[in-house]
Amino acid sequence: MKPAHAILPSRALQSAAALLLPLLLGACSFSHPPSSARSDAQLVPATSATRDLLQLPPPKGKVAVAVYGFRDQTGQYKPSPDSSFSTAVTQGASSILVKALKESGWFIPVERENLQNLLTERKIVRALEMPQPAGTPAVQIPPLVAASVLIEGGIVAYESNVRTGGAGARFLGVGLSSQYRVDQVTVNLRSIDIRGGQVLQSISTTKTIYSYEIHPSVFKFVNVKDLVEVEAGMTRNEPTQLCVSEAIEAAVAHLVVQGVKDGNWALKDSAAWSSPVVQRYLSERDTLYAARRPEAAPAAAPVPAPATTPQPAPAATPVSATTPEPVAALAPKEMP
Repeated sequence: MKPAHAILPSRALQSAAALLLPLLLGACSFSHPPSSARSDAQLVPATSATRDLLQLPPPKGKVAVAVYGFRDQTGQYKPSPDSSFSTAVTQGASSILVKALKESGWFIPVERENLQNLLTERKIVRALEMPQPAGTPAVQIPPLVAASVLIEGGIVAYESNVRTGGAGARFLGVGLSSQYRVDQVTVNLRSIDIRGGQVLQSISTTKTIYSYEIHPSVFKFVNVKDLVEVEAGMTRNEPTQLCVSEAIEAAVAHLVVQGVKDGNWALKDSAAWSSPVVQRYLSERDTLYAARRPEAAPAAAPVPAPATTPQPAPAATPVSATTPEPVAALAPKEMP
């Protein structure tokens, strides 16, 4: 039989180990420390698609585009226990789209979503043009700019629990478990020539939304009468708004690259066709279509540049409704 002075240190070591082990597990699990309760406002974080938009080569001429709306067409709501009236995706996607078009440097977005507010303010300015006292400067207001291209589309799909899983282990009352879930959001973007209504490009992009949880726990008797129970946890969810924004920005980048390839708008310098950003988006699309058509020969890399600049139809050949001239050749029109 062991002496009493040898049993006491052994029990003390067991108690200390039982208390230190969950702390070590918790320290390993919190790879991202909890954010502070208060933080200052900041700009929306840039995604990889945002950086691609800013790195696109400059155009030969910017195209005036109109966005009347970019609606949520999924019909999905947040699962319980959230409110049944809260939608799964943002309802302000049109503002995100206008921002992406502006930041690309290829388009001039004109206000159409709240056009009535703009017209009301213009009426107020015109009302000031009524007879004024002598010497009062005349009020000048320029005409509205008409768009050459209409941008349509929306958030077309939101799939929950596309992939789920987890793992866990427990030994002598000490355990660690983790779970994850993957959702998916899809957006569609199409450009329409306002002269004939032809759809110039139609782009669909998708983005996964990743969520995970880590849960360490301890449930252990440190001696006959003392029980230790410790639980901790951490969850991390990708913001849905940022995922929708990245999908829209990627769609705009694909829209620019595909429009240059189809000759709807042109690069300022034709040598910029070989830039890494353009070739990466072009190869992504070519790889996708090559997978859908196995019999097609694989495209060479880099993809050869299109015609240096989109050329209008010869004078002797009138432009038909099925072969529109390049949109970039049209100067933005003004409306009175």
